[in-house]
Amino acid sequence: MLETVFVGIMLYATTNIDDVFLTMAFFADPRLDRRAVVAGKFLGIGGIVAVSIAAAACAVAVPPEWVALLGFAPLGLGLHRLWSAWRAPPGLTDKDDGMPEAAGSLVAQICSVAGVTAANGGDNLGVYVPVFTEQFRAIPTFAVIFAIMTGLWCVGGNLLVNHRLIATTMRRLAGRLLPWVLIVLGICILAGARGLVWPAGRE
Repeated sequence: MLETVFVGIMLYATTNIDDVFLTMAFFADPRLDRRAVVAGKFLGIGGIVAVSIAAAACAVAVPPEWVALLGFAPLGLGLHRLWSAWRAPPGLTDKDDGMPEAAGSLVAQICSVAGVTAANGGDNLGVYVPVFTEQFRAIPTFAVIFAIMTGLWCVGGNLLVNHRLIATTMRRLAGRLLPWVLIVLGICILAGARGLVWPAGRE
């Protein structure tokens, strides 16, 4: 159980490092109700998890060696991030942060935040699906951990809004570490596909 909890925490943290800054941007926007930000974050993350669970459920009937090939997804994402970082001009800034325009009703704001959160975390599917498939019985535990972590992300994002120095440091570290975390995760998952190359019992 402790190992599952640790995996869940690391899985959420490594795939949502950049989401901290998006959460901070939401809380810093005076046009958005804080309740909408929190509800939208839970709704967006919940949608990503639900899609990942559905995809994992469809994959459980596939032989483990073939399922392990899903490791190409996080591996490819990590390599793509490294390639993008290498090609990006120095000092490049992204003016379009995906923030929703000022919304009217609370429901509209919640939907806006949820939509941006889901779009920003779309790449997470490539990481969650293979892990959920290999540890299908642990999905309820992962879901609880993700809910707790989402709450902590909201608290942390709100607290960090007024600490620009800390936020800048975290962004720099996230950009450097996340690609390598994805690559290592992909390689570890792909290790389960070795039976396709070296069948069991083969000398």
